[in-house]
Formats: sequence, C-alpha cells, structure tokens
Amino acid sequence: MTEIQNPTEEPVVEPVATETTAQPVAEEATAQPAAEESCQEEPQAEISTASTPLQSKAEVLARLHQIAETDEESSRQELDMLKSLFYRLHKQEIEEAYKSFIDGGGTPEEYTPAENNDEADFKNQMAIIREKRAQLAQQQEAEREANYQKKLEIIEKIKAYIENPDEVNRVYNDFKQLQQEWNEIKNVPAEKATELWKTYQQVVEQYYDTLKLNNELRAYDFKKNLELKTALCEAAEKLTEEEDIISAFRTLQQLHAEFREIGPVASELREEIWNRFKTASTIINKRHHDFFESRKQQEEENLQKKTEICETIEAYDLSALKTFAEWNAISEKITELQALWKTIGFAPQKMNVKIFERFRAACDKFFTQKAEYFQGVRNSLNENYEAKLALVEKAESLKDSTAWKETTDILVELQKKWKEIGTVPKKYSDQIWQRFNAACDAFFEAKKEANADTRSEQLENMQKKQAIIDRLAAIEPADMESELRDQLRAAQKEWNEIGHVPFKEKDKLYKLFREQMDRLYGAASANATRRRVNNFKNTIKEGGADKLRDRLVRQLDILRNEIKTYENNLGFLNLSSKSKQGNALVDELNRKVDKLRSDLEEVKAKLASLDEQK
Repeated sequence: MTEIQNPTEEPVVEPVATETTAQPVAEEATAQPAAEESCQEEPQAEISTASTPLQSKAEVLARLHQIAETDEESSRQELDMLKSLFYRLHKQEIEEAYKSFIDGGGTPEEYTPAENNDEADFKNQMAIIREKRAQLAQQQEAEREANYQKKLEIIEKIKAYIENPDEVNRVYNDFKQLQQEWNEIKNVPAEKATELWKTYQQVVEQYYDTLKLNNELRAYDFKKNLELKTALCEAAEKLTEEEDIISAFRTLQQLHAEFREIGPVASELREEIWNRFKTASTIINKRHHDFFESRKQQEEENLQKKTEICETIEAYDLSALKTFAEWNAISEKITELQALWKTIGFAPQKMNVKIFERFRAACDKFFTQKAEYFQGVRNSLNENYEAKLALVEKAESLKDSTAWKETTDILVELQKKWKEIGTVPKKYSDQIWQRFNAACDAFFEAKKEANADTRSEQLENMQKKQAIIDRLAAIEPADMESELRDQLRAAQKEWNEIGHVPFKEKDKLYKLFREQMDRLYGAASANATRRRVNNFKNTIKEGGADKLRDRLVRQLDILRNEIKTYENNLGFLNLSSKSKQGNALVDELNRKVDKLRSDLEEVKAKLASLDEQK
C-alpha cells in the first residue's frame, strides 16, 4: 500500500495569563482569551540541531535517542519537525526501494516492501519523550504552585508592614528586598496569576501610600517606573505592525509580565499609561482572536473535505472487483485521493487524529484486499505455468517422432488443453509459448516435408478417379447393353488399383463413383431381367409349368425372408452405427437389398407369365 504519514501533532501555545494592576480597567483581563487556541505551524523541510542539518532517518533517530536518554529539554516545534522529517524520509526510502524494484524488471503486483524497524524505534523514542515531557509538566506545575505560596507569603509580610505605619520607613529596605524576591519568583498557576497580582499591587500601593519617604525619593521611583512602562507601551504599539500574529501575541505576553513587575507611577499618570498599554494590547488580542477564528473555520472546512474523501474510499465495492484492470483503476483513484489529502490542511485538533485514522483504515482495507487478490492471482498463474510447462515438456519429447498420425492426434489434444489452461505470469508467458509452439512447429514441419510426395501422388490419384467418374457419367445404358457389365467391372478394377486420394476428398469421390455404378448396374440388371423373363417364357412353351410354378413360389418366399432379414439388420445398424466404417456397411447392405428386390420382381414377372399361359 502507498505509505501515508501520520498527521503532525499541532503544537499548543500556552499563553501567560494577563495580570492587571489595581487600575480600574479590569476588563483588559477578560479581553484576552483564557487560553490560546491550537496552532498548527507547517514544519520546515529541514531542521538542524547543534547547527548541523539532519539529512537521514538515522540522524533523526539519533537526535530522538539523545533527547530521550538525556535531561535535555526539547520544544514542541522541534519534535514536530523531527516527526515530519522522519516520515518524509521514510516515505522517500519506500518510494526509492519501489522504483529500484521496478527498474530492476519487477512488476507492481510482485512488489513486497521490505521489513523496516525504524518506524517502531521512532514511535518508541517519541513515547519516551512524551513521558518525560509529561513528568516535566508535572514538575513545572508543582513549581508554579510552590511559587504561588511563596508570593502569598510575601504579600502577607507586606500587609504586616502596612499594619504598623510607624515602622514603614524603617523596614523600607526589607520591603525592597521582598519586591526583589517577588520579581525573582517566576511562574505561578495561570488561573491564579491575575488575582494574585491584583492583591500584590494593592498591598504595594498601600505600602507606598503610607510610606513616609521624602518627595524626592518617591518622585524618583515614580519617574523611573514611568520611563520603563512608556518603553513597554512603545514596544506593544510596534507589535501591532508585526505580520506574524502568533509571534506578536507571545511577545505581548512577555511585555505584560514585565509591565506587572514594574512598580507604580504617579497616581495622576497611572490610568493614562495603563490605557496606552491596554490599547495596543487590545489591537493585538483582536488580531490574534480573528486569526484563530479564521483558522477554526478553515479547519472545519478541511474536516469536511477529508470526511468526503473517507466516504468516497469506503463506498468502493471491493467485492465487485474481479480483474487486475478493475483493481488498478480503483487503486489509481485512491492514490489520487491520497495526493489530494496531502494538499488539505489540518482538521480541528480534537478530530485531526480521528479523521486520519479513519482515512488510513479505509486505505489499508483496500490495499490489503488488493494484495490478497493479487496473491491469489499469482498462485493461480503459477499453477497454470506448471500445467503448461508439463505440456511443453510433452510436446518437446514428441517433436522428433515419425509416427505421424499418432503424434498428430496427441499434439492436437495438447493444443486443446493449452487453450483450456488460463494465463501464466507475464514474465514467463512469451518464453513458455515459444517453447510449446516451436515443438509443435518442428513436428508438423517434419510431417509436412515427409508427406509432400504423398500429397502430390494423392492429387494425381484424385484426378484419375475423377476421370473414371466422368467416363461412367457419359455412358448411356441403352447404347451398350451387351458390353455394359464388362465396362463396369473394368471401371471397378481400375478404381481399386488407383491409390489413396486426399483424405478430405475421399468420401465425396467415392459417393459420386458409387452413384454412377449403381445407376449403370441398375440398368444392366433391368436389361438382364428382361432377357431372363423372355427366356423363361420360351421355357414355359416346352411344358413342365406346374413344377416351375412350385419352384418359383419357393424362391419367392426365400427372397422375401432374406429381404426382411436384411431390413431388420439395417434398422439396427442405422441406430447404432455412426462411424464411417459403419456407414459403408449400411450402404453395402442397401445394395444387397436392392439386388434381392430386383430378383423378387423377376420371380414375380415369371409367375405372371405362367399365369398368362394358363
């Protein structure tokens, strides 16, 4: 079957939840999506690790082993790229093996992919890496929870400072140290980040509000914070022009994190600076939201297209495919659908794997049944080959035989069997037919040469017998009554002395000859009967009529009995005999019956003459 790559897993971007200050603009937090939607990015055609491009499956597997067997962390993007590159190389390797097999003289029906353990190794290493990533995720989640608890403790300490206003100035350095610790503590659970930051901002601002610092120190802090937040606003505004919305959104998350870490500005500027930063953020967030809405719609359309491809393949009635041509025709259609599938983008993440599994199952079903059909046909072709090979060996053993008739019958029977046997594998078809045909041709050419003289002689004999027939046809019985029987006996003798004629003309010539002989013998018999009846009339005049009558009556009975016996025998022969030899016997008996009937009529004529005399 044509190899189909697994769909690339879609990387999920984990956004940093937007924390807000205590400014009265809490809607900014809700303006951003709670979690970034799935984002599929097409893997690059080639990736590199440690500045060295990966060019082979072995290098891809080596990189996966390195990631799986060490503490090295890998990004989702690198894993997606490794996966895409592996399957592209895997497919290329299969296609090259297939092309090499075809170029070597093989046929598509005979091709069987070699076993390859690389894919199993690939999947095993990916499973190990996924397990490591899952463990790492658990560790990171535990760290975020611990950081959350640490930041709660810092908030409680600042609250304690606020509850003692007289001590606020004295613990200022401790307060700054707590701010430093807060900044050094990184990620906390996303769902708690916003509320935690609001609380922190509130207590920090409460601390500053109660802090008995001199105006210069307080103004200096506010000025420095304003400068930092203004720079972040400018950076956010520049991001609105970034074409790569995903990159812009991720950068914005970092800017929000930095914005939250910076201390407050003068109270009269707090809302202004936040609104400026919020305005740029809103533009980026909207573009990000619109981008994923558009992608979501496209993914739904892709799912519909892929579903239609699956339904098309599943609708093929494989039980109705009975020939190579029919199987190959559907195979071409499925190959075209596979090519079309690759041009369609990803489906929604929750359906992407499912629709691919459905597609692959439909393709696997077709190509598995196609392989089984082709294997069955190959077995049948091999059986036919063995049967025809036996006929070839038999024909080759007879090609030098000089038993012309017996060998001819055997070879004709072998040729009939050859036609009854089905086709053989294509690579043997011409070879085995040429051997069989050559053996038959060798015998029949030898037979033809041996029978060339005989054929010429038979044609000459045919002309001689045709001349006899023509001569007999020209005889008028009345013109040569006395010599007719001598002529007929001479013609019969001459006919018998002539040798064989072509087999196909034999029966036709004999039938024509027999017709003329029967015609002339009938005329001669009629003449003889008339002479005998006339002679009998003369004998009656001399006396002894009563004795003659008794003798004629007995002779009449004998003839009738003989005729009856012959007719019964003819009845049996007509029912049971279908051979040419049997037909000749029937003709001979018919001639004898005709002779007996002629004798019977002669006896009747003599009896009639006796009755006339009385």
